[in-house]
Amino acid sequence: MSRTTNADLLLNAYARGIFPMAAAREDAELHWVDPRLRGIFPLDNFHVSRSLAQAIRRENYEIRTNTAFSEVVCLCASRSETWINATLAALYDELHAIGHAHSLEVWQDGELTGGVFGISLGGAFFGESMFSTRTDASKIALAFLIDRLTEGGFSLFDTQFLTPHLASLGAIEISRADYRKRLAEALRQDADFTVPETPPAQLLLQRRTQRS
Repeated sequence: MSRTTNADLLLNAYARGIFPMAAAREDAELHWVDPRLRGIFPLDNFHVSRSLAQAIRRENYEIRTNTAFSEVVCLCASRSETWINATLAALYDELHAIGHAHSLEVWQDGELTGGVFGISLGGAFFGESMFSTRTDASKIALAFLIDRLTEGGFSLFDTQFLTPHLASLGAIEISRADYRKRLAEALRQDADFTVPETPPAQLLLQRRTQRS
């Protein structure tokens, strides 16, 4: 990928079903990825375990959106091995500035303890990464993210790859052809990440029960 990659080129790539990754934090180059099998999260299939429901009900956290986007990206990239390099972080910041990249954050005792960020385009949301520094914080973030996407009119939540962790929460794997069909449909839709209000815990859990 050229060093002159910009936000418009990145959005065009997502619309075609491909996305960039770096081989490592120190690698300045980006590479286009087009998996044969694609991970997605059906928005009505998120699995809330009993322990996660209890963690959500405690409400010992505050959910915020887009208040610490760059920090969420930085924390997602802070693990020993990461595909997020400085070039990608800068591109994500650029997409955030024009309203196409968003973060959902979990704050506890004034500290950012969990979060997820991704790219929005039409009715598609491309989940990039998530992090957690306290037990269940990233799962709580994911639960509120899926509720927000559903309420905001999104139809496709792309997780890029399917990990055992995501599979345990309800994510599935589909073929490249199936993914591109769903992506084309989602891109024709209007959705808005910023419109829905964050629901209280009990309402979120009620909605999840109704949609399952």
